[in-house]
Amino acid sequence: MLAIVCPGQGSQTPGFLAPWLELDGAAELLGRLSETSRMDLAEHGTVSDEETIKDTAVAQRLIVAAGLVSAHALDLDAVGGEKVLLAGHSVGEITAAALAGVLTAEEAAALVRVRADGMAEAAASAPTGMAAVVGGDQDEVLAAIADHGLTPANVNGAGQTVAAGAVEKLAALGEDAPAKARVIPLKVAGAFHTEYMASAVPALSEHVAGLSPEDPRVELLSNRDGEAVASGADALDRIVGQVTRPVRWDLCMEAMAARGVTGILEVLPGGTLTGLAKRGLRGTRVCALKTPDDLSTAAEFIAEHTA
Repeated sequence: MLAIVCPGQGSQTPGFLAPWLELDGAAELLGRLSETSRMDLAEHGTVSDEETIKDTAVAQRLIVAAGLVSAHALDLDAVGGEKVLLAGHSVGEITAAALAGVLTAEEAAALVRVRADGMAEAAASAPTGMAAVVGGDQDEVLAAIADHGLTPANVNGAGQTVAAGAVEKLAALGEDAPAKARVIPLKVAGAFHTEYMASAVPALSEHVAGLSPEDPRVELLSNRDGEAVASGADALDRIVGQVTRPVRWDLCMEAMAARGVTGILEVLPGGTLTGLAKRGLRGTRVCALKTPDDLSTAAEFIAEHTA
């Protein structure tokens, strides 16, 4: 069984889209997504520097567009059936919803526009951030995060939990790390997936209310609890709620294991989620899309795990 996974913010690197735009139809697709998202994604994916594409308003748009471009190149619309499931991490849930047929590519680009702008504005309203806590006992890690007045914004499994909240509280956690754990500050602009993002929810809810989603054509897992979404409307409701709720990628990986997933394919910009799978789902094969050179290997990987 194959799991197709879509990465979240932080996976992008300067120039990573350049070779993909040489493929048939890629520049045209990105042009449509740029128009809908109201941002020149080709420029940001090819020439913008690291600081520019780290900005929340840019990064979220770029991550979703990149996933859709790589999926188009691999013709993932033709991949389906009972031997395939989809999941996305954080903003990657919008990419996954589009690949599952809940949204069109253009609807996904419009949705991420509203999400990205709202979360960027919320992040600018208070000095907050995030830090990865790597290693240690999970119960002790979660307790330490709570003791410092922080939120476990991403429970990623494989010994990684991301704490989020006020910068001074993150600094205090770093000075008082749980036993056998390291606290690594992340280069993000705010405390995503916490109540600090609440101001982004109304506009996103209003936008979603005007959509007419389709039900997923394949099983689509939710960050909320690792469960399959019940309908297209349920998928969008969960995407809205996810803005202020923790990402439970650990539960998504548990669901993959329970369903007998044998291979995990990560769309562009791949590497982060397959890295977690190597540690959290030992024995499961992985394939990450990073450059167009990976397409032939990915096609063989899909055939192998959906046979």
